[in-house]
Amino acid sequence: MSEPLDRIAAALERMAPAPLATPDFDAADAFVWHVSPDRLEPVEKVARIDIGLLIGVDRARDTLLENTRQFARGMPANNALLWGARGMGKSSLVKSAHAAVLAEGLSLKIVEIQREDLPSVSRLLGHLRGAPERFLLFCDDLSFSHDDQHYKSLKAVLDGGIEGRPDNVLFYATSNRRHLMPRDMIENERSSAIRPSEATEEKVSLSDRFGLWLGFHPCSQDEYLAMIRGYCDAYGVEIDDETMRAEAIEWQATRGARSGRVAWQYFTDLAGRRGVTL
Repeated sequence: MSEPLDRIAAALERMAPAPLATPDFDAADAFVWHVSPDRLEPVEKVARIDIGLLIGVDRARDTLLENTRQFARGMPANNALLWGARGMGKSSLVKSAHAAVLAEGLSLKIVEIQREDLPSVSRLLGHLRGAPERFLLFCDDLSFSHDDQHYKSLKAVLDGGIEGRPDNVLFYATSNRRHLMPRDMIENERSSAIRPSEATEEKVSLSDRFGLWLGFHPCSQDEYLAMIRGYCDAYGVEIDDETMRAEAIEWQATRGARSGRVAWQYFTDLAGRRGVTL
């Protein structure tokens, strides 16, 4: 009788994921959270730019940097939602603010989590809770569809349930949507619900749980050109203003958009033509 039970127990052990080993947080300042199996992978080199090169987002930059600095110093700080126009530096600002805080001699780890891995966030918080380091949990391009239940997992980060959010964890998210879901979905639920005011309250109020709302809006042409000039000066690419202006405006016209991302794409092309490595 014991032999079949032993085989069943052995099979269950093989099926169960191995517990996550105690992470070595001294290995890096940045990590990526993966599941199946659970693990925190260190990132040796984070893809980011200097915070001084982010043009046209001065208020958001100063607010987020001060909030991040407060948290790194062990002071109270708010979860932050960076929302608005695509390509205007939302995720770049989060990574650059982290680098700026490190440059000031403060200790802060950043952990990126993918939207589809949000259901595992309680396990991640269990590993971060009680650690001596302070962690900035970062989710890029966060949004939810009509039947998406991942937003419920996000509440574990923002509210923390009965245990509360760990004191050493702060959550930053970027999204193109202020309420993290399509406007037509909100309106459809309101129009078809028996109690319209309650139909979407649970989902829409999710964004209210972020203490900081930082809006990003399309840049002007002068800001667009200033971004490119800043990149040229920072990386040593020489080009006169008249030529740069003509090429940059033509580049934006072919893209049908004007943003920080488009400015960087033009600059990448320019640097390649001038033989400058980035």
